[in-house]
Amino acid sequence: MSTAEEATINPDGSATFDDAAGSGADSAGEDIPNMMGGEEESTTAEEILTKGTDPALYLALTVLFFGIIFIFLQLRKKRKTAEVDDFFSNLDGDKFNLKLPTAVDEYYEVKAKVEKDGWEPGQPAESTEGGPPAEANSHHRALAQALMKRCIADIPIVTFIQRESQGMNKLYAQSMCSVKQWKSYQAAEAMISAEVEEVRAEADEIEPGWSQVVWRQAMQYHNMLKQKEEQAKAQAAAQQRAITEKKQAEDEKKSAEQARYDAVKKQVDNEKARIANAEKLAEELIKQEEREKDSKKAFKGVKKGFLG
Repeated sequence: MSTAEEATINPDGSATFDDAAGSGADSAGEDIPNMMGGEEESTTAEEILTKGTDPALYLALTVLFFGIIFIFLQLRKKRKTAEVDDFFSNLDGDKFNLKLPTAVDEYYEVKAKVEKDGWEPGQPAESTEGGPPAEANSHHRALAQALMKRCIADIPIVTFIQRESQGMNKLYAQSMCSVKQWKSYQAAEAMISAEVEEVRAEADEIEPGWSQVVWRQAMQYHNMLKQKEEQAKAQAAAQQRAITEKKQAEDEKKSAEQARYDAVKKQVDNEKARIANAEKLAEELIKQEEREKDSKKAFKGVKKGFLG
């Protein structure tokens, strides 16, 4: 089968013959890559290299990453805050869980009793001509003593709140104490403030104007009682120390006497042992001499028998 050839005139005047079959073959050859997918693969790789990863995926991953960090930091902050709250909540335990002394109830018991007997607030203490009877003085004195006892018993918790007030206000201002502890302090402060004012009011009912000096007097009495208590403790400690020192001296004396006795006894025992050893040695020497004498006598008898 012949193939048709076509002549092509080039610009330089030369002629080129194109084979239709060859062209078909070339065309078929060019179609091979398309059939094998080579051109499509090349195009897909270029598209991947050109387009890259979808930016939305980067954005989603970034948001997720920062979200995880944010949640982690929030949980860490919450845990740390809880730890701080627990620390300050447990700090010093229930240091502000204060209660008024029993002297408060005792005072109102005395007041109820004297009021039942006829005492009235503001009744003068001293009995004058035409004034209240002597019984009123006893009521007045009993009530005044009960109030002073109450006031003295209040001194420790009053001074405690006064001492803690500045520190607690500073801690609260710097957010260094828990809400629970702050409320506990406020409740204790309010209770003590109310007690201070109540004592003053009661003092004026017993003796007008006494409210101005009742707490100062109570502080003086409290200091006196505290000083006496410290002196009593010091005396008790001194007595206990003297007893301990005396017992220690007696023990040392007994130990020294026992040591001397043991030393003398040891010397006596050593002397007895020496004498016993000397006597035993002397007995051994005597027995040895007797054995030697007996041996010599026996030897002489044997010798005489042989020579006889």
